[in-house]
Amino acid sequence: MNAPVSLGSLAERLAGVGDVECVTPDLNGIPRGKVMTGEGFLADRRLQLARGVLLQCVMGGYPEAQYYGSDDGDLVLRPLLDQVHVLPWIERPRAMAICEAVELDGQLSGLSTRALLSRVVERYAERGWAPVVATELEFFLFEPNRDDTQPFQPPVGLDGRREAGYGAFSVSTSSGLKPFFDELADTMAALGIPRDTFMHEMGVSQYEINFVHGDPLLIADQTFLFKHALHEVALKHGLIAVCMAKPLARVPGCSMHIHQSVVEQGSSNNIFTDADTGEATAHFGHFIGGLQQCMGELTLLMAPYINSYQRFCHAYASPNNLCWSHDNRSAGLRIPASGPEARRVENRLPGADANPYLSVAASLAAGLYGIDNQCEPSAPAQGEFEAPDELTLPGTLHDAILRLDRSTLARELFGAEFVDGFLASKRMELQSFMDEITPWERRFLGSQV
Repeated sequence: MNAPVSLGSLAERLAGVGDVECVTPDLNGIPRGKVMTGEGFLADRRLQLARGVLLQCVMGGYPEAQYYGSDDGDLVLRPLLDQVHVLPWIERPRAMAICEAVELDGQLSGLSTRALLSRVVERYAERGWAPVVATELEFFLFEPNRDDTQPFQPPVGLDGRREAGYGAFSVSTSSGLKPFFDELADTMAALGIPRDTFMHEMGVSQYEINFVHGDPLLIADQTFLFKHALHEVALKHGLIAVCMAKPLARVPGCSMHIHQSVVEQGSSNNIFTDADTGEATAHFGHFIGGLQQCMGELTLLMAPYINSYQRFCHAYASPNNLCWSHDNRSAGLRIPASGPEARRVENRLPGADANPYLSVAASLAAGLYGIDNQCEPSAPAQGEFEAPDELTLPGTLHDAILRLDRSTLARELFGAEFVDGFLASKRMELQSFMDEITPWERRFLGSQV
């Protein structure tokens, strides 16, 4: 915070606010930070955080200190003035500030996923381009789950029954969730997050929200903030919002599709479309080719947990391939039907559990790599098809870790410091899972093997 006018405007916005949650996304996209008094925040008081927090595992704990600096030193949380919001779901006035993670020398931290996305956007700007993205986020609403050995349950509706899974695209209010969705809509408006469309998805009590397309950092910020608000508003209404990739067996999982195009800076000219003919340009094909060449090595950045790979088992709703197609949802890279000016690529691979900053960064970096290196795409897949081996994604967390670990490309795109630290945390999470025995193992192996 450094502009007096901005600080003055901010002081008006934060009048009466007692505390400010100063947060930054960790490697998993979870808000991490500290709570500062409103007075200290407006005084531009320096706020520091241990570097290792950016590599914190989802179950808590950190990899060895060598991955974030052997001294276990600090970085600085620098608030983004346009991402300071009064939180509407809390009675006592409180605010949240999304912060950049900045090293003590003033440089953006190499461990920050927001900084990684910022650098990818800068690479486009160096070429006179600006990427445009939109995310589609799916999630489930369940009753509170007090026993984590039992499956999630949808809430009881106004008719006294639980949804059975036949509500796809329904606009019925029989679920009794309208008060929740009304408050969620009001919350989005208060946080300055525009809504495009909203729908009931195929799963039991599963929903999808589409964000309005825009600048990648802005859209990632909005997705990050929305997921936090979603959890908080759900709890207020006696519900839990779940963004796991696959929370229920034999039910479609949750994705975070990323729509992406590229325009010339200062104009709306889409570089994927020839302005004279309306046909696709070479840049369009090379962008797809880059995704096909890079995404297999970068799968872990879009499917970060053991559960993420269970989503890929439902192949139609969650394609586990790098084939591309015109308006075919069984392809991992889909070209939606649109006019030439809106020609774009929909990356259907990331799950709702993925870090939005990291997923968008990986997708855009891969596309730019394709343009720079003139990567040719495969032939488009249409109808029913079987993906060739070279366009198939890793099928397990273990395989995805190995692919990323062996990737020189990943380190070129995102730096060895981040990739090695990310891998160290993911190995800890995999080990934590392997330390537990699942009900399936007890059910079938315990009595027969």
